[in-house]
Amino acid sequence: MAVKEKKFEESLLELEQIVKDLESGNIPLDDAISKFNEAMILVKDCNDKLNKAEESVNKIIEIVGE
Repeated sequence: MAVKEKKFEESLLELEQIVKDLESGNIPLDDAISKFNEAMILVKDCNDKLNKAEESVNKIIEIVGE
């Protein structure tokens, strides 16, 4: 069974919620560490998606500019 990849917006919303949860300070340390690790994975995923989008845009600009 294939794993559904999250859309950029979904990952970003999830990341924002984790940040709010961590900023609240009402989370046990173990949960905070777990959420932080999850956030770092989401940051990497979002960054990868942004880099791919930038590459695509740059390719289009090169083609149009020719």
